[in-house]
Amino acid sequence: MQRFVDTVLAVTKESVKTFTYESLHNIVRLINGVSALLLTLLPGKANILEGLHGWELRPTVRGPRFPRWMENGVSSFNKFIHDLSVDSDSSSEDYSSAEEDSDGLCPASPLSQSSRVSRANSFRKNSGYWAGYTTLLLSWILFPVRFLLGIPLFLCRLFYIRGSSTSLRGSHMPSRLHSIRRGHNPKDHVIHHTTDRRRGVIEDLHLAIEIFIEAIFDFFHKAAHFLLSPSEVLRVLYRWFSGQRSGHEDTNGVPDTSVPTATLGEDDPTPTERKTTFHQSLNTDARTCQDVITELGYPYEAIRVITSDGYVLLLERIPRRDSRKALYLQHGILDSSMGWVSNGIVGSPAFAAYDQGFDVFLGNFRGLVSREHVDKNISSRKYWRYSINEHGMEDIPAMIEKIHQVKTAELKISQPELEGEMSDDQPYKLCAISHSLGGAAMLMYVITRRIEEKPHRLARLILLSPAGFHHDSTLAFTAMEYLLLLLAPILGPIIPGLYIPTRFFRMLVNKLARDFHNYPAVGGLVQTLMSYVVGGDSSNWVGVLGLPHYNMNDMPGLSFYVAHHLAQMKHAKKFIMYDYGSASANMEAYGSPEPLDLGEYYGLIDIPVDLVAGRKDNVIRHSMVKVHYRLMKDAGVDVSYKEYGYAHLDFTFSHHEELLAYVMSRLLLVEPSQKQAFNQKGSRSKRKGEVNHVIRRTMLK
Repeated sequence: MQRFVDTVLAVTKESVKTFTYESLHNIVRLINGVSALLLTLLPGKANILEGLHGWELRPTVRGPRFPRWMENGVSSFNKFIHDLSVDSDSSSEDYSSAEEDSDGLCPASPLSQSSRVSRANSFRKNSGYWAGYTTLLLSWILFPVRFLLGIPLFLCRLFYIRGSSTSLRGSHMPSRLHSIRRGHNPKDHVIHHTTDRRRGVIEDLHLAIEIFIEAIFDFFHKAAHFLLSPSEVLRVLYRWFSGQRSGHEDTNGVPDTSVPTATLGEDDPTPTERKTTFHQSLNTDARTCQDVITELGYPYEAIRVITSDGYVLLLERIPRRDSRKALYLQHGILDSSMGWVSNGIVGSPAFAAYDQGFDVFLGNFRGLVSREHVDKNISSRKYWRYSINEHGMEDIPAMIEKIHQVKTAELKISQPELEGEMSDDQPYKLCAISHSLGGAAMLMYVITRRIEEKPHRLARLILLSPAGFHHDSTLAFTAMEYLLLLLAPILGPIIPGLYIPTRFFRMLVNKLARDFHNYPAVGGLVQTLMSYVVGGDSSNWVGVLGLPHYNMNDMPGLSFYVAHHLAQMKHAKKFIMYDYGSASANMEAYGSPEPLDLGEYYGLIDIPVDLVAGRKDNVIRHSMVKVHYRLMKDAGVDVSYKEYGYAHLDFTFSHHEELLAYVMSRLLLVEPSQKQAFNQKGSRSKRKGEVNHVIRRTMLK
């Protein structure tokens, strides 16, 4: 009788599973089919989707051969990784089935199974009234979605805690695993990471449904077993309770599982036990820039920088302490330092520069959701009240001065013979690479520092699709321009910052990006709609949403006043500083009724500048980068111009060997022994004297 009941329950369970899975699959197929139909009706999709090979969420680390920039200098670790990626296709089957490119199967950048806790602090309670009201309203609107998704996640958590408690009870497996892991070589470790990947919402629903069905039928199976064999059940219960009492002393009530792991970037490669938490069981990608750098075997250092107006910034570093060549990389809008390392070893500018002997510094603008500030109780409205002025006159100066302090102190210790050179000039050469908004902020930094007669400490500037001029743009950007200019007095106090406010919805966005990858029609529709918003640019916007810095712990945000500043530049058709809206406010800030037109002072730039534009870039068109070039050329700046067939995000989030080769060739033009010229031409001295009394240190009231 017991066997008959077990058979009936097993058949019923499998039938319910099959029916549920097929129903879910049919719903997903319907959504994917409707998306495909809508995608065929939308205009311009061919240009928007051009050049996208699938929906890769993480770039690859392999290539058919060494890139050109690595031929003359490459670390042994990079050579090992390159050889490994070519020889290990058969070991990457779990991952390669979902992600391919035109060259074949490519393992992606490592995804840590037990990622570190993000550097971001939790969102503080003391936000502004309107921001809190907007968040509350959004939460009520999306409450049904959160409730429906919360049920399977809650069941998953209960199942996970129960399973982990059972596995720990009376087991000596960790020590055995520890001994086994000691026998593994570094290749096994790399393959384990490269075959990992994040789950999407649909995959989580599959898992939650299976857990729910298993729990229900397990209950009915035990109930039937209890009715048919009560004596055996009592014996099992007795052993279970006695084992739980003895096991409680061993586990000490801790439900988390200890898993032996090791990081290739650590000094001691011996695997150590690391706790696995519920959020890791959800398989979310919460890596930080530190995780990516250390997992790929590079050194890492984090430096906290405090600006003069109290913002706490994170300056990250891949250190070469004895190098006299330093590189500062500054990201663009809605980005972070992760952009410079997201392409893995072969395709990332940060690693390329490090392998060429540079001491690499990765800057982060203010604007992370963590809202780090010296004032722990700063309101949301006050924190987000900044424009591009603060990026160029507060953030960048603070980080570059910190670089100067660190490099000077380290070189004084490691190379005492430079003591005499330090008295009249810096003993190192600092180059900078900036993308998009970071390029505009960097130009603002150099010009204002020259006006203030302060050293900018840079030897060369490479600007990838820099912002500043935007009047040649699409109808979508023109509509946003007038909307921002018209509604700025209303929207500014209500929505000071644009970001996803809660950890749940940030996790949801991060997981949906994986679903867009798994269902190409849905991903293509979302990509097309997002591209319409950004002027038809064909960058892989959906793929970028899946990058680790858009995770449940932290993410880049956008100040409303930065967007308003960009709208002012577009409307004025000039590269201007922030316009406060009235002559009196501008007089207080600048000493002039009009904001400073930075394009008129390009003659103050005393270092070589390399401009790079993208022919497919519809966010900052190549014609706008040429405006920078013409003004600099007319002002006598040592400037070069290069153009590629790239979209806006291809400069950082895509692996283009020709771009890396060009950037590295420009960096290598700067020799450590060169003297940095700080003397100014006579024609520039007159102009500087005219505006020296005008410009002041700017701070939004």
